[in-house]
Amino acid sequence: MRRVHQIRRRRPLLRTLSAATVAALAVTLLAPLAASRAASPPAAPPPAAAEPARACPQLELADRWYGDVGERLQRVIDDVGRCSGPVKGNPVAVFDWDNTMIKNDISDQTTFWLIRQGLVLQPRRKDWTTTNRWLTPAAAKALRRACGPLAPAGERLPTGRRTPQAIRCADEILSMRLEQTTTDGKPGFAGRYDHRHLNAGYIWMAQLMAGRTPKQVKRIARDARRVALSSPKGATWRVGSTRQIRWVRYYQPQRDLIRTLKAAGITPWVVSASPDLWAKVWSPGAGVPARHTIGIRTVLRNGRVTPDLLGCGGYRDGNQRIMPYVQGKRCWVNQEILGIQGKAALRLAPKRLRPVIAGGDASTDVVMVRDATRAHIVLNRNSNEIMCRAFFRGRYGADGKWLVTPMFIDPLPKLDGRYPCSTEGAEQRDGSFGPVRRRGGVVPDQPDRVHG
Repeated sequence: MRRVHQIRRRRPLLRTLSAATVAALAVTLLAPLAASRAASPPAAPPPAAAEPARACPQLELADRWYGDVGERLQRVIDDVGRCSGPVKGNPVAVFDWDNTMIKNDISDQTTFWLIRQGLVLQPRRKDWTTTNRWLTPAAAKALRRACGPLAPAGERLPTGRRTPQAIRCADEILSMRLEQTTTDGKPGFAGRYDHRHLNAGYIWMAQLMAGRTPKQVKRIARDARRVALSSPKGATWRVGSTRQIRWVRYYQPQRDLIRTLKAAGITPWVVSASPDLWAKVWSPGAGVPARHTIGIRTVLRNGRVTPDLLGCGGYRDGNQRIMPYVQGKRCWVNQEILGIQGKAALRLAPKRLRPVIAGGDASTDVVMVRDATRAHIVLNRNSNEIMCRAFFRGRYGADGKWLVTPMFIDPLPKLDGRYPCSTEGAEQRDGSFGPVRRRGGVVPDQPDRVHG
């Protein structure tokens, strides 16, 4: 039989003590702790979380710009963008496209593609004056003689063939694009229009898209872009009886600038003298969306391109008198970006509204670039008027804000001699060339201070 052990439960110690004894014990044990706490200073509150430093978007390729141009651009971005606090208003930057954001010209490359692929359409009644109101009778006659026998009206001209007639037609179209003359040297365009608002030869390439839908025009531009970007640097190809450039490259420092501007809250735009539908295909590759791209804009009728232009600066839709060209670039910036309507779009906008940065490479850009309030960027291609203004009174121009850099690919060497600023540096409104004027006089001839 198993023996069972009984367990005697012990009563807790405190229960065996009287209430007075417990109270005395508590005082004895807790008194030293209370005294210690009274002698110690109050604990400091936990430190507040440190406010994170404001990120300043940085140019990663600042050293690819000439001299201190990258540093000066960075200072403008820091001052205007969100690095210095909440962005005030809606600061914008505007840039030309051809030879500013890229090396070479998309209008040239797309024209070469059109000719080689036989994509130019025979005009109505084989009458080339229907394509452009400023086409001279001599040019219309030369084009009809060269191209008329090749296709019915409205059909594609087989300019990519190697037959004598096809080559002759190709050469005539090409001469009108590149030289604005016929192959025998007669003027291709003439008339009474403001040459600070329009270049009649430039609009012709947009007008040759008449009859197509925007989707079809963009497809042509995409095909031309694919070939130009995939061709080796320096590549050429045969167009008509000539050899022409076949390649295009994006400028990486410009892509970097666009990225940094956007990160800083400064909205970039492209304002180009190339056809609008072509430029919209190219600009996203530099980081500028198509909706922020302005080129030669044509009127659509029944969903198809026409030879007529959209209006600006008091010119109505359907005109052939204004495009993004010299003062016309200011007009399109003011109207489409700043919201200034009517004839006021041709005038200098209030400083608080104007772009903070503008960039270009040619005298076609000079007014738009000059209008910027903080930085006038110029890629030096030896274009007279813009270089005269950029170099006047020193390396940084008369207002100290002209930032000149050589082209990022194949920069030009130093100009031999001086820019003819005082005699024929600027295109005049009637198409002649005269001095570059400034307030109080004429800009003197300038040496080339920044070159490859």
